Amino acid sequence: MKKEEYLDIYQQIMDSDYSHEIELAEQLAYKLISPYIFADEVIWFICSSSMKEEVARKIEKRVLLAIERKQPIYPRYLKHKQKAKAIQYIYDNKDRLYVEWLRSEDQLTYLETLPHIGPITKYHLAKNLGIDVIKPDRHLVRIAKSYGMDPLEMCDNLKKETGHPLVVIDTVIWRAANLGWK
Repeated sequence: MKKEEYLDIYQQIMDSDYSHEIELAEQLAYKLISPYIFADEVIWFICSSSMKEEVARKIEKRVLLAIERKQPIYPRYLKHKQKAKAIQYIYDNKDRLYVEWLRSEDQLTYLETLPHIGPITKYHLAKNLGIDVIKPDRHLVRIAKSYGMDPLEMCDNLKKETGHPLVVIDTVIWRAANLGWK
């Protein structure tokens, strides 16, 4: 993708009802992380895997209520036994896991060691934790391939040419694809 095409799409999104998504992506690089925020983000991804966002938000709310009340998550608040077990593990070990993540030589790879965080999910989680990465989803792969590049190569080029963080470039291209513009 050429710089001019990307900047045109960026501006169209900034002029649309989706501008908040770019603003949020711009803020991710400055996100302050604590063990609680770390655990909340991981818990969200466990709750949301294989679910629509609106359903996952309701489940997440119930799960956090169970944690707050110090009640068992399974089966009353979440009927998926393995997810409930993983969430409890993350919450109970948040301080240690957070420090291990901070000290990890490869924070992205470390995320995949967490329960229910997979090889693609780790990229989205990393973005939410403030790591400047792209999530090589099907849209980004398809678009990069149409330019004869891999997603990281295309996004790195755009980062160099525009100064935009990778998380912003990823958000712009994903939204354009989602709207059928690319």
